[in-house]
Amino acid sequence: MRFLILILAVLSASQSWAAGTVVKDGGTLQLAGVIYRLDGIDAPELDQMCIDEHADTWACGVEARDQLVKLSGGREVRCGDLGTDPAFKKRRLGICTVVGEATSLNQLLVRLGFALNFDPAAKGRFREDEAAAKDKRQGLWKGCFVAPSEFRRGRKDGALLGDSCRADKDREIRAVLFPEQPVMPPGCNIKGKFAVRARVTGNRGVYHLQGCRSYPGLTEPDRWFCSEEDAQAAGFRKAYNCGAKGK
Repeated sequence: MRFLILILAVLSASQSWAAGTVVKDGGTLQLAGVIYRLDGIDAPELDQMCIDEHADTWACGVEARDQLVKLSGGREVRCGDLGTDPAFKKRRLGICTVVGEATSLNQLLVRLGFALNFDPAAKGRFREDEAAAKDKRQGLWKGCFVAPSEFRRGRKDGALLGDSCRADKDREIRAVLFPEQPVMPPGCNIKGKFAVRARVTGNRGVYHLQGCRSYPGLTEPDRWFCSEEDAQAAGFRKAYNCGAKGK
């Protein structure tokens, strides 16, 4: 009965648009100005790198974004609004589904192996889909990667996941997954640097816009972001030396 009430509440708060859907990354989309993070999953960041089944470097974050684009395919998408994203107040949590389809985009991404089952409060509702994707070596699971949550925190000692991880190549693999000079995804020119005193300041890092005085001198960014909203959602603050041009 409680589950039915929740479903009815979600449907009553749902929003849908046939046009104007913008996929921002593998786990986030925008419908007519409202940004939704797909609830219950954790997809790679757009600038995240993985290793594929041939031991080659793979832009898995871009591929996850492209998979979500294919799944939505310009069709009408409806998102059930679950409330404010606790990680970023300007963003909403949602269960998003292409109209006419029975399975949500959230679940499809996990089923295809391009997102992990994720729920801090419980085991998560998509754990069986993740287990099946892992067994079938789907998506990310065919290669080697770190959980997106570990990548966002810069946890270079995080667990290696996937079918192609080799214990004898641990150092080489981590150097690929956390490159000293990460490649800038197309159109994502905001530089991010992890904060040394992140635990004290409460910010994971600082982001630098092209108009910031510090931008040219930051030659080895830790992250790349496509927008200030993306950087802020990842826990980064804007550099203090950004003047009017950097706003």
